[in-house]
Amino acid sequence: MFRICLIPCVLLAALASGPAAALEVVATTESMGAVVRAVAPEGVGLTVLAAPDRDVHTLRAKPSMMRALRGADLVVANGAELEAGWLPPAISGAANPRIQPGQPGYVEAAAQVRLLDAGGPADRALGDVHPTGNPHVTMDPMRMATIGEALAERLATLDPAGASRYRANAQGFREAVEQRMPGWQERLGGAPGVVLYHRDAIYLLERFQVPLLATIEEIPGVPPGGQRLRTLVSDLQGRAGVIVYAPYQSPKAPRKLASDLGWRAVELGLEPPSGADGAGYLSHIGRWVDALAVP
Repeated sequence: MFRICLIPCVLLAALASGPAAALEVVATTESMGAVVRAVAPEGVGLTVLAAPDRDVHTLRAKPSMMRALRGADLVVANGAELEAGWLPPAISGAANPRIQPGQPGYVEAAAQVRLLDAGGPADRALGDVHPTGNPHVTMDPMRMATIGEALAERLATLDPAGASRYRANAQGFREAVEQRMPGWQERLGGAPGVVLYHRDAIYLLERFQVPLLATIEEIPGVPPGGQRLRTLVSDLQGRAGVIVYAPYQSPKAPRKLASDLGWRAVELGLEPPSGADGAGYLSHIGRWVDALAVP
């Protein structure tokens, strides 16, 4: 009798247990969400904490963030102190031991790549500075490909059954980036340069060797005054270029500077739109390339 019922009993137990639960992933930004969707387009639940039109530097921890983090298996953060004002208290409030920094359930994108602007003084009198390095690594598509591969390895640790799928998807994302690079490099080969509001796109500029002519902010995080704008007009008069600012930055100074110089001022987000995947991220970078290529 035991031998007769053994197989049915095992099958019933398997059916009762159901399929393995999907990993619950929380990404801090839409760029982090896009790389999660590129590497794990199915089989994970994904929550993104910051809307793409918000300044991630200035967010505050909210109960909704803590609720999402409480059930997370993995947090994918930008890192390099970009979320320093709100992610640590949100994680603390979630009381989830799986996602504490140093645990397998916590990964930072910026820790996977070389950072620019590293080694500056940790002095808030100098403005919104990041002594560990500029945090806006997602503006470089090649760095994002490396981040995707690191994410695949972390997901493989948490879900060994899906390891080959995560790695193949990360490789596919890298190949998609590399396929776009020659065209982007050709378009930006003669780009005259850009004035940024903040040093938030320097990874893109470094990758394609586009000159950074100036920043509208003299002190990071502090809006410019009239004297700053007059200095910029004096320094840039007679040159060609484009001015770029983010949706959450006041357009007043960029538009005034553009009018005085006879340049274009373009509003461009640092993050891809909500719900973007790998292709959506590449389209986001393409919009920046289009803007910088035409003075």
